[in-house]
Amino acid sequence: MREITDRAPARAIAAVTSATRAPRRRTLRPARVALYVGVVVGAVAMLFPFLWTVITSITPDGTLAGGPTLVVDNPTLEAYTTLFASMPMWRIVANSFGIAIASTVLQMITGSMAAYAFGRLEFRGKNVLFGLYLATLMVPLQVLVVPLFIEMTKLHVQDTYFALLAPSIAAAFGIFLLKQAVEGVPRELDEAATIDGAGHLRIFTSIVLPLIRPALATLAVFAFMGSWNSFLWPLVAIRSPELMTLPLGLSTLQGQFTTQWNVVMAGSVVSILPIAVVYLFAQKYIIAGMAHTGLK
Repeated sequence: MREITDRAPARAIAAVTSATRAPRRRTLRPARVALYVGVVVGAVAMLFPFLWTVITSITPDGTLAGGPTLVVDNPTLEAYTTLFASMPMWRIVANSFGIAIASTVLQMITGSMAAYAFGRLEFRGKNVLFGLYLATLMVPLQVLVVPLFIEMTKLHVQDTYFALLAPSIAAAFGIFLLKQAVEGVPRELDEAATIDGAGHLRIFTSIVLPLIRPALATLAVFAFMGSWNSFLWPLVAIRSPELMTLPLGLSTLQGQFTTQWNVVMAGSVVSILPIAVVYLFAQKYIIAGMAHTGLK
């Protein structure tokens, strides 16, 4: 009788536990269903141009004469063969990679140093100077093309790799982005390092830089994408075919009377792939950097 009495609470606890663990059926509210439908529609709208680009690039030239299609009966890589045979594509891609990587590194170096100066140092006219930097963000590149061209000509660096890099050496966006990250680093760490005898250079390299790595990664992705997709300034800055970047190379594929759209789309796929790979591998750093700096 006593054993039955002792087992009763245990059975009751087990029943309560099993009832608690039982999965609850979640009912989808109309608002949530509408949200999911909107997300799916938005994703399809964003991905459809890329899908159509890839399909067109593997479509035979004769098939395209009948109009665009999403179903390819005889897919072929002939457009890619024509693309690499019609221009020095490897040289063009190498130019774009070199310019994009160099521009990214320069923006990270100059941006982080300027951000530390604006975020940590005190000097006369700091706010005014930073305001002038921010004001340049409101000026479109089209307005600056002629002054930049005259400046590069006066410096005798026109039609060189340096001319392609010059506008991005001290980009205001990178300074603004990294300044927010630097200001988020606790000043107590600086004070502790100063007590130990560290100077500004040691604090910058050993404390600030490691703590703003998410923001640096975010800047690196944006800088790489901006340089990779740049068209207007390279069009003005260079004339030599051996300095041509990928956007300029793609523009030469459009003929005056006829255009092989499958070849154009093949070039677009070649142009998109590096950016897609960089973004896929760096998207977590972009999200972390935006959360760290408060950028939306």
